[in-house]
Amino acid sequence: MGLVWAIVFALVWAWMRPEQGAPVLNPTAESRAVVARGNLAEDEKATIEVFKEASPSVVFITTSDVARDFFSLNPVEIQRGSGSGFIYDHDGHIVTNLHVLIEGHKWTVTLADRSPWEARLVGVAEDKDLAVLKIDAPADSLKPITIGTSTDLQVGQKVFAIGNPFGLDQTLTTGIVSALGREIRSLNDRPIHDVIQTDAAINPGNSGGPLLDSAGRLIGVNTQIASPSGASAGIGFAIPVDIVSRVVPEIISHGRVIRPILGVEVSPDHVTHRLGLQGVLLLDVPATSAAGKAGLRGTIVTRDGRIRQLGDQILKIDNLSTPGQNALFDALEKYKVGDEVRVTFRRDDQEQVVTVRLQALE
Repeated sequence: MGLVWAIVFALVWAWMRPEQGAPVLNPTAESRAVVARGNLAEDEKATIEVFKEASPSVVFITTSDVARDFFSLNPVEIQRGSGSGFIYDHDGHIVTNLHVLIEGHKWTVTLADRSPWEARLVGVAEDKDLAVLKIDAPADSLKPITIGTSTDLQVGQKVFAIGNPFGLDQTLTTGIVSALGREIRSLNDRPIHDVIQTDAAINPGNSGGPLLDSAGRLIGVNTQIASPSGASAGIGFAIPVDIVSRVVPEIISHGRVIRPILGVEVSPDHVTHRLGLQGVLLLDVPATSAAGKAGLRGTIVTRDGRIRQLGDQILKIDNLSTPGQNALFDALEKYKVGDEVRVTFRRDDQEQVVTVRLQALE
């Protein structure tokens, strides 16, 4: 019987098997013609144009450090992180977030044409989470980004983020301005005000890259996300370009931000509040400082630690209230060295006003 079944199986297989070289056809399959797509929608064309125009200005930044190999003791380069940035000018200045650079001492900037360039640090603005690098690439290979403004942004307008999330370079995400006037914390725990909130996907590696408006202009620097998982959850934050436009030229010129100050030492907020006082209490006011020249005075303490004379308490800079130290610093940031401001202060339960010419932070 086994032989009979073997013969039957062989005959059936030969009958079902197609001739050698003949195609196996699926009788249920239907050949379909390719349908022409037609023209792209106008908003698609606009998005493509924004990316084509802006992407050559976006760079990939790798941060590395040097350590010794455990066995050979030879120095080896270790990558510490990566992020994004953008070309600021034809001189090779690159703007990014400070936290992108802070883990290492060597930085490589890769341009859109994939050419790598070793970069050097020009300067930083720690309380704005901004930094400037410089590369020695030829000017004709550098395409500076188009600078816009953040003063006239509106919730709901379209935005575009270009960067290198998870090391995937030249990635475009789109969204809208989902909120304005947000506040985040910088690396030194100072508040950064008027931050842009967006739902354009921002992931690790996007930091330092540009946030653009529909005209392809820089309106912010992508810096943080709000996410329990560490990946995009639809809430990202960008430092407004108006801060960049104020801070970056000073970093390029001086290697740091030249801050206008009163030249005083102030009391910590919790001490001022414990004394039942309002505003910012002045502790030390050198006679040669801007505040000292205007007649402001500090606190006098006896040798045994008792307060003999309370210092002036600053309540306003021009029309800006100063309920605490951060408010005072924020108010002064709106001015330049040499500007004159009206300082409203309390002395002996009386409000007074003086004009102070702001000095530079040395």
